[in-house]
Amino acid sequence: MKNFPSKPGCRGPSFFSNIRAALSPKNLKNPPPLPQTPCFSPPHAEFQQVFRYFDKDGDGKISASELCSSMGSAFNEQLLQAELIELVESSDSDGDGKLGYEDFLRLVEVEEEEEKGRSLREAFAAYEMEGKGFITARSLKRALQQLGEERTVEDCKNMIKRFDLDEDGVISFAEFQVMMV
Repeated sequence: MKNFPSKPGCRGPSFFSNIRAALSPKNLKNPPPLPQTPCFSPPHAEFQQVFRYFDKDGDGKISASELCSSMGSAFNEQLLQAELIELVESSDSDGDGKLGYEDFLRLVEVEEEEEKGRSLREAFAAYEMEGKGFITARSLKRALQQLGEERTVEDCKNMIKRFDLDEDGVISFAEFQVMMV
């Protein structure tokens, strides 16, 4: 995905993040129903539903104008056609000026990864209470106390040792990510 500089009438990279978030099935109002299958749902069933919502003419592709009309109705704001054209062009893999289903999935997956990253950072911050950028035995002890768990500093040091990959006595965000996977 390209990062676009801000220019008159363009809201910049955060605008594209907002669009990717809007493409998420969680944010869609009144999507068309999926055909019912008796035993299972196909992979990405909710994404297929959202894709069909945006694909107004049913041609299997989403144009910038379809995005504009759908996004405007979903969020009660007028989105600039030029910005949506930039988004489509930056994500269009076959150069036809429209988003195919695979292009659409890539956009949605980017947003989901960003959301996971935000959630992990928030969880890390709950344990990293000293503002040092890592989890210490003391900050872990305080966080656990807030959760109703009484542990000694020594207990917390032992907990940290299990995930302290670089053996520096603390958990960095990178180590926290590995621990949470």
